[in-house]
Amino acid sequence: MLPSLDRLAANRNIPRPGQIRMLVLAPTRELASQIAASAETYGRFMRLSVGVIFGGVPNSKSVRTVARGLDVLVATPGRLLDLIDQRALSLRDLEILVLDEADQMLDLGFIHALKRIVALVPSKRQTLFFSATMPKAIKELADKYLTNPAEVAVTPVAKTADRVQQKVVLVNQPEKTALLTMFLQSEQTERTLVFSRTKHGADKIVRMLGAAGVQASAIHGNKSQAQRERALAQFRSGEVPVLIATDIAARGIDIPGVSHVINYDLPEVPEQYVHRIGRTARAGAEGQALAFCSHDERGLLRDIERLTRQKIDVAPLPDNFVQTAEALKRLKPAPAKQEQPRRQPSRAFKSDRRFEGQRRENRNDRSSQGQQRTDRGQQQRHPHRADGHAAHRPEGGQPKRPFRGRRGGRPGGPRRAEG
Repeated sequence: MLPSLDRLAANRNIPRPGQIRMLVLAPTRELASQIAASAETYGRFMRLSVGVIFGGVPNSKSVRTVARGLDVLVATPGRLLDLIDQRALSLRDLEILVLDEADQMLDLGFIHALKRIVALVPSKRQTLFFSATMPKAIKELADKYLTNPAEVAVTPVAKTADRVQQKVVLVNQPEKTALLTMFLQSEQTERTLVFSRTKHGADKIVRMLGAAGVQASAIHGNKSQAQRERALAQFRSGEVPVLIATDIAARGIDIPGVSHVINYDLPEVPEQYVHRIGRTARAGAEGQALAFCSHDERGLLRDIERLTRQKIDVAPLPDNFVQTAEALKRLKPAPAKQEQPRRQPSRAFKSDRRFEGQRRENRNDRSSQGQQRTDRGQQQRHPHRADGHAAHRPEGGQPKRPFRGRRGGRPGGPRRAEG
């Protein structure tokens, strides 16, 4: 980011409305916000305009962000193409194109969006690809869109952090939640990051830990933007010490102070294991990585050991694990929270008006049954309203006058002028 910002500051060009000079594509909203915050911090004294757009926020807000033009724009592919289709944004003046987490972009199915975006940018530009892993698809993409690229590898893909102490526990799949609960209750942990394979599994883990008295929150693609930001803020501040995440939602997010990483489900791609445990033992600190391996995941464990070229130590189950697991299974998990707000009745719809009328009738019936306020000698305040209109009562009232033609006129035929 720093070299790109320095290049933009040296070649001062004021962007035109709806134009950008540098585009950074990120796969997730959290990563986009993190990159934009870093760009604002690094370029604080360069007087460069920085903006970020992604889904989950009103479209009008994104349009206002790019309306005056930006030096640096961080975006997710979906919202970027939406603004381009609305003609609120153009890539004709783009100078630098950055693709962050390129391998994750392909895993999420953004390849068609990337091809469309690359076709809209000028041919004369600087293109940067960043990826934690370098699969064959990324190399093919680089050969197609880059001209004589220079490849920079910081560390081998299969190398894990040296300060991470790795262990694996062999446990049945239904007993993983009980093992996780016992570990969090017995060990002194600062911040624990737990990886789940599915979104539903992450929510279920949070409910089971809550039933056992362990506070945790989840982050995945089904959460709204406000919920994801709140969960990350609580985890960073230490208010919630346990965060359950999926690989997609947690990809590329910098969370300092993670002391333990637990692989509740082993990843199907061995490189993901290296990326997961790299969240701990940062900045010279030490960390612990624990993996739960069921019988069906033995093959995934062998693939990880083959990739990292090291044997992971097997840790035994805790004492009295069977009895404690049975007791934890009997706990009732907290019910799933309904995130959708309750629909308030409105008079704009006929069904809502009918609902309001029925509710008033029920309330009147309950009040009349609950208390008898009438004395037989007490007069009704409005006697003509007591039982409806007198003409509609079956027992009384004046009979209706039979129709005998129009009042004031002669029967039969229209009135004619006289004189």
